[in-house]
Amino acid sequence: MESPCQKVVWDILPAIRAAIAVELVKCGVSQVEAARMLEIAPSAVSQYLSGKRGYRIEFENDVKRSIEQLAEDLKEKKQVNLVKRICTICHQLRDGGENQCGGSVDDTGSCGS
Repeated sequence: MESPCQKVVWDILPAIRAAIAVELVKCGVSQVEAARMLEIAPSAVSQYLSGKRGYRIEFENDVKRSIEQLAEDLKEKKQVNLVKRICTICHQLRDGGENQCGGSVDDTGSCGS
């Protein structure tokens, strides 16, 4: 049985990183610079862009806007707490009706079955 935490680590976080990398490159940021901004290897960015890594989850509404805003803030070299911002996006997925963590969302907003 796959726990919700496994789903987040294996599927959701890579998808968020992939979406941010795509946004950065669409904004004219090089793959090497995107990797530096996301604190990941350039090969990871390449794999995200080619679809070899990071499941292709289509984010919608507030989550999509948050990803776009984070990419814009990174591009503009604003001081960003990357971990906190990615956690906020993950929480939006769980709490905002776009539950893609698997299972159901309980009364506390936590993912699980």
